[in-house]
Amino acid sequence: MADIKIKLVKSLIGSKKDQIATAHSLGLRKIGNETVQPDNAQTKGKIAKISHLVEVAEG
Repeated sequence: MADIKIKLVKSLIGSKKDQIATAHSLGLRKIGNETVQPDNAQTKGKIAKISHLVEVAEG
């Protein structure tokens, strides 16, 4: 199974509480944080929820 590299590129300030919680569950807390997550349905759902805050790359 492949992995996805996720990078937080916009601030969480002003975001809804559930979006902040989603970012934290992915391990993203500050701008510039990167994490590698498995490419599965749960991760894609989280990315869809905060797609306007993150950049996604295959990794």
